[in-house]
Amino acid sequence: MSVLQTERLILRQPTPDDWPIYRDFMMSDRARYFGSSGDLGATWKAFAAELGHWQIYGAGLWAVTLRDDDMIIGLVGPWHPPHWPEKEIGWMMLSAAHEGRGIATEAVRGSLEHAFDVLGWDTAVSYIWPDNKRSVRLAEKLGADLDQGAMGPTPETLVYRHPKVAA
Repeated sequence: MSVLQTERLILRQPTPDDWPIYRDFMMSDRARYFGSSGDLGATWKAFAAELGHWQIYGAGLWAVTLRDDDMIIGLVGPWHPPHWPEKEIGWMMLSAAHEGRGIATEAVRGSLEHAFDVLGWDTAVSYIWPDNKRSVRLAEKLGADLDQGAMGPTPETLVYRHPKVAA
């Protein structure tokens, strides 16, 4: 099983055991910027896609956990299903209790380094719903710039392009 470690976090491959926490997040209003919010069938398919992305590509969104607790608190990392215009570094914090503590920033930085240094990506974007101000702030904090010439998976999606980083 693939694992990344940062100062405070372990990023591991998601497992079926993560389903209840993912489901609870996706069925809540906190998931309004993610396509399957509030729809149990779509949520199930989206979770299956998270697991399947790893099976098909050997990489995908990491399950973010604290070093001393294996409970999933977020999903962060490389995402490039066949209908996506470009390779994305995506993120979602499943636990409201862990927001505002720099966890997403730390996890995304580790994921970007992995994408560029291990996966060999030349570029990475993050697709963000325009009303998702927290994700816009995170992308900008990480040095990403709005790329108005790039196409997202939907016409209204903002595309933030990350600078190439090296470990």
